Amino acid sequence: MAVILSHSDVERLMDRAAVYDAVERAHADLCAGTAVNPAPPVLSVGDGSVLPMVAAATRQRSSSVKMLSDMPSNRDRGLPAQRSTIMLLSTDTGECEAVLDGRLITAVRTAAASAVATAHLSRPSSASLGLVGAGTLAVEHVRAVVGVRPIEKVFVWSRSADTITRFRDQVAELDVDVESAESPRQVLSAADVVCTLTPSRDPIVDGAWFRPGQHINAVGAPPRADHREINGAGMGSARLVVDSRDTALAKSGDVLSAIAEGCLGIDDVNCELGDVILDPSRGRRSDDDVTLFNSVGIGLQDLVCARILVDAARVAGIGTTVEMT
Repeated sequence: MAVILSHSDVERLMDRAAVYDAVERAHADLCAGTAVNPAPPVLSVGDGSVLPMVAAATRQRSSSVKMLSDMPSNRDRGLPAQRSTIMLLSTDTGECEAVLDGRLITAVRTAAASAVATAHLSRPSSASLGLVGAGTLAVEHVRAVVGVRPIEKVFVWSRSADTITRFRDQVAELDVDVESAESPRQVLSAADVVCTLTPSRDPIVDGAWFRPGQHINAVGAPPRADHREINGAGMGSARLVVDSRDTALAKSGDVLSAIAEGCLGIDDVNCELGDVILDPSRGRRSDDDVTLFNSVGIGLQDLVCARILVDAARVAGIGTTVEMT
């Protein structure tokens, strides 16, 4: 029997602390060779695209595929620009175990990956968090990062004052002081840890704004070669860590544009998050290092999150079960 988990089911079952632990182990497993995550192909559909993000993991005895639809024209329809559905299968029998709505899973596992990178790359004393963008990803990033660093103040910028108001309401239960910033540059000038969370086509952050000791999570740009948030000089000046080298070289506009501009070489994209987890010497080497985690998002993160949710759903009796045979 397979279980179908809707968005509301996922909300009821979500355990963010468990997702953090699973994402950290998953990146270590990827570099250790006990998990597989090839770069996804892109299927063009009209003015949008569909990415089948596949992964398999020995630890979870599972394989998965997330069908991610990237539909920019949805914004004009008042619909989400990205939608996703995840299918989880057993690697023991090949049977389909579950189908899950991917909306919250994507946001939570993305924030968890940024928090893992922050835990392994930022200075332990980092007490201020900067957010370029104030939507759902920003809320999840505050929840995740306050769990790994002693964050006291959050600086947030958005083009929309209404978005910042909603953001304040959603993080009100957290013990942090929120201050609006007038520009992305002001965010960079104030924060120890910065997360860029915008679906930007053109750079919204200049590397000249980086400060010694800062850690950057570049998260928001969709998996398209023509979208990026950090300019080439910024990508080339920081100690760069990626979630997956193959995926970054295929889908990260931040990385590919920096290479095209001569600010990065392909050989400079040589350190994955799992490498730093397994060998901390691959990451920050001094308090003055500027570290940058370029996060495109990988199917393995979806797999480990889905595994947690499906196991919890079976225990709690949540979801709709169907006979697939």
